Amino acid sequence: MILLNSSIVFPHPESNHDHDVLAVGGDLSIERLLLAYHYGIFPWFAEGDPIMWWSPRERYVLAPSEVKVSKSMRNIINRGIYRYTFDTAFVDVIKACSYIKRQGQLEDRGWLSEDMIDAYLSLHELGYAHSVEVWNQEDELVGGLYGVTIGKCFIGESMFSKASNASKFGFISLCQHLDKQGLKLVDGQIHNDHLESLGFDFMDRSDFMAFMRSNVMESLTF
Repeated sequence: MILLNSSIVFPHPESNHDHDVLAVGGDLSIERLLLAYHYGIFPWFAEGDPIMWWSPRERYVLAPSEVKVSKSMRNIINRGIYRYTFDTAFVDVIKACSYIKRQGQLEDRGWLSEDMIDAYLSLHELGYAHSVEVWNQEDELVGGLYGVTIGKCFIGESMFSKASNASKFGFISLCQHLDKQGLKLVDGQIHNDHLESLGFDFMDRSDFMAFMRSNVMESLTF
């Protein structure tokens, strides 16, 4: 694990053979975040702790065209219980996500600090970070997710749900949209049961790095 300073550099992810945490420290500047995401590195840390930069040995990924839609979810989609929008309430979505405890988080502290929220708002304003909003029939925000698009990869950061299957509806809608736009991969970063139910599977870090090298140069319209 490398301790970062003010220089906008990272060790190469594949030099971190036996660990998932690549580096500690640095800052959340736009320049550093964009460099990180281009190499498949992402920040994840509890509020009050040093910034920790992750490059998991196994990524949890999904091709948008292969998202699993269960019979019950098809019923929900067909009944029109929810509707979705893109990038209409980014602030509301990321703040709602900040209250969700992430799998693997050991302490009862938020993982989305104000500095993190501000950083992703800046990425959103630059067209890199995007949100999906899920609304019920009373036009209440009941679910959503946000992430970062780099080239042909959507890197999911977090999702939330205040109503049954709302986040699944939002994610399935996102995958259908990404598939039409020509994006090739959704990166869920690490395993959890929710993503597994949607069809995600593991990819070795070396294969993920090869994908990023081949697909980050051409950015597609979200």
